[in-house]
Amino acid sequence: MEIPAINLKAIVLVHWLLTVWACMAWLPHSYAWGNFTVLAIGVWAIAHRDSIDAVLMFLLGTVVTILTDIVHIAIYYPARDPVIPDVLRFSAGMAILNLLLKPASCFFVYQMYKERGGDYNVNFGFPTVSRNRDAYQSIDQQDQESTSPANPFNQAQDKPTRAY
Repeated sequence: MEIPAINLKAIVLVHWLLTVWACMAWLPHSYAWGNFTVLAIGVWAIAHRDSIDAVLMFLLGTVVTILTDIVHIAIYYPARDPVIPDVLRFSAGMAILNLLLKPASCFFVYQMYKERGGDYNVNFGFPTVSRNRDAYQSIDQQDQESTSPANPFNQAQDKPTRAY
């Protein structure tokens, strides 16, 4: 199955436009700060085409904003108002549309992450235990050039000085 290539610029542009429209009437500043910060990381990913870190940070930021957008919409939507102004209804619709498009954007950004050389397992810098012993050298096979019977621990030796 061939996955269609979506340009990162298009993803960032669509989410920027929907975020601007969502911030028109009713969402708090934290919604704008969170989404525009992630979009700034998206601009960084566009500028550095070979950076795996930029795409990974944009992907993780988008996943986090999915959760924060759900919280913002759930808390701040005026459900008990009998009359909702048109601008607020439009703003809420754009926020919901932005939220609905984010999982698809995450899928496409993850494909870009793999294309740029990202691996499937994400390493957050925590130490892990591995059973891969290919990089180890056996004790039985010592390098004959580096050790000699006179210097079994391969220590640096002082060169003798010449007396003139």
